[in-house]
Amino acid sequence: MIPFTKAHACGNDFLIVTEDAAHGLDWAAVTRQLCARNTGIGADGIEFFAWTGPRSGRLRLHNADGSIAEISGNGTRCVAAWMAEVLGSQPGDALEIATDAGLRVCHVNAVNATGEFTVEVTTGMGIPAYAPRTVALSGGLQIVGVEVSTGNPHFVIVVDNAEFTVAGQWWQMIGTQICVHSDFPHQTNVEFVRIIHPGEIEIRIFERGVGPTTSSGTGSSASATAALALQGCVSPLRVLAPGGAQTVSWDGPGTELQLTGPAALVARGEAWYG
Repeated sequence: MIPFTKAHACGNDFLIVTEDAAHGLDWAAVTRQLCARNTGIGADGIEFFAWTGPRSGRLRLHNADGSIAEISGNGTRCVAAWMAEVLGSQPGDALEIATDAGLRVCHVNAVNATGEFTVEVTTGMGIPAYAPRTVALSGGLQIVGVEVSTGNPHFVIVVDNAEFTVAGQWWQMIGTQICVHSDFPHQTNVEFVRIIHPGEIEIRIFERGVGPTTSSGTGSSASATAALALQGCVSPLRVLAPGGAQTVSWDGPGTELQLTGPAALVARGEAWYG
């Protein structure tokens, strides 16, 4: 039996499993089994966690398909919520979480321990890197976008319609092709951005190793980077995804991006494996 906690950030859901609980197991196989929506618990991935200090820990993230990801902004925030509940954290506390994309410091802004345990957290997401890029799809279709790194890879496409279509094709179809495109040897996350006004954007997300998702912390960060750097948007920028809104603050190139949003613990249990 594997003990787990389930959490979500704007509907982007994760299982939190300690490394001790998963010791000696094939983490990729564990993730595929437990994250299956119909035959498992259901989640977008598993954050395997180990404490490294009184207020610090280390993560190893596996996507739902078992593949390894450098970081999830929402997954990191979910772990911060779990740590906050374990530690009895209060607003103003800071939690340090090491990821494969580097150290992330999560500042607890608010805690609600009545019923479902929820927190609001601001996470330092590192210094984003970005560059315009065009990807050629089969059939000769040229997709203009922005390649963004937030510790993991993203390709951001700005659209001009509420359906998020690109060249008359559904965003899910475009995302499927670009995610595994040969231009991205380690695959890429794909975001589609509609600018509502300079202080707010709406996005759709095709996540590497998962597919369409309701939210993404790094995806929100990457989308905001492209919108702030190249589309005339202003910080703080509200990023609206199907699962809810997050806020991105960024002072521009060479500075760290800050992501603020909620996370909630929804269940605890034990799962059979094998």
